[in-house]
Amino acid sequence: MITKHTELDPLAEDLTAVIDGVAGTFGTTAERTVEGELDCDPTQPGRSLCWQYGLRVDDATDAIRKLVDDVLPMLGGQGWRWRDRSNPRELIAQFSRDGADFNVHVSRVGDGVAIVGSTACVSVP
Repeated sequence: MITKHTELDPLAEDLTAVIDGVAGTFGTTAERTVEGELDCDPTQPGRSLCWQYGLRVDDATDAIRKLVDDVLPMLGGQGWRWRDRSNPRELIAQFSRDGADFNVHVSRVGDGVAIVGSTACVSVP
């Protein structure tokens, strides 16, 4: 069981597997930074939820090249659309598919990579 709500489980499992796979491209050890359900509409708590999941990879040697040469083509082949959201401090690729979104943040200095995303929102009975 990943979530408390069975209708969210398949989405959470898919997103977790994708983010874990992307993290594995960058390094051998990933630290979980966030994992859990998130309210999609704070004005109506508990009615619509998504799953949020994130990892940090500190040993991400050659991360910029891996993002461009490995991750972008791999996720493109899986139907993920991406947008460049980079800034002077980090290279950021934002991925979207079927209402799920996640970002890969690659530091322009150092070897750190952070990946965080959320599933589509689902109504909870």
